[in-house]
Amino acid sequence: MLTAIVLDIEGTTSSTGFVHDTLYPYSRQRFGAWIEAHLDDPVLGADVKRQLASVRQLAGEPDATIARCVWWLEHWLGGDEKVTPLKAFQGWIWQEGFASGDLTSHFFPDVIPALRRWLARGHRLHIFSSGSLAAQRAWFGHTPEGDLLSWFSGHWDTETAGPKKQPGSYRRISADIDAACGVAAYATVFLSDLVEELDAARAAGWHTVGVRRRGDQYFDRGVGDHLAITSFDQIDLSGDRPVVVSDPQR
Repeated sequence: MLTAIVLDIEGTTSSTGFVHDTLYPYSRQRFGAWIEAHLDDPVLGADVKRQLASVRQLAGEPDATIARCVWWLEHWLGGDEKVTPLKAFQGWIWQEGFASGDLTSHFFPDVIPALRRWLARGHRLHIFSSGSLAAQRAWFGHTPEGDLLSWFSGHWDTETAGPKKQPGSYRRISADIDAACGVAAYATVFLSDLVEELDAARAAGWHTVGVRRRGDQYFDRGVGDHLAITSFDQIDLSGDRPVVVSDPQR
């Protein structure tokens, strides 16, 4: 039986448009002030300085000022680049936005009911997203249906697992899932809207399902030769491999 379900977020469970049109501007407007306010924070200060050092290293500017680091964050954001320090700062800023009530996460209407069904059938839910762990926890902790964090057995980002287009990242996640839940790669399925991510997961021994959300960023690219769905209602995960079905409640 497929036991572990690993989900991408943007374009899979949630609209890319919401992320780009709501979350990205929210973080862009706050990078500089947030960093200045948290440099000496007793909880986050060391991590903030570590991520600033990472910005300088990636930019090749070891003496970059905070203002210059902010310029790089905005530059990477403008190109929608999956750069770890960018995702870290976004995650912290969004975490505060969700906690204050400024932000509430978005989900396609089929997602939360499907997650509830899968949990009831004994599946373990996990997340692998380019968004930081802080962003993931804020996202699932502040949904239209309340705090759903308890539904998930594990979270990974590009810092804890590695790049999403490399098979080694999925092998690392499999090792973690196997250690925590006793679930092997062949009993794991990954749902994503990006064919390169699906290819990497399959190379690591996972089952894969391509999610094509009409009108979303990568819809026209398709998902290669992976099983394709437009709604979580179209996939049956009760057997030893994913099956596309016509029954919308399977």
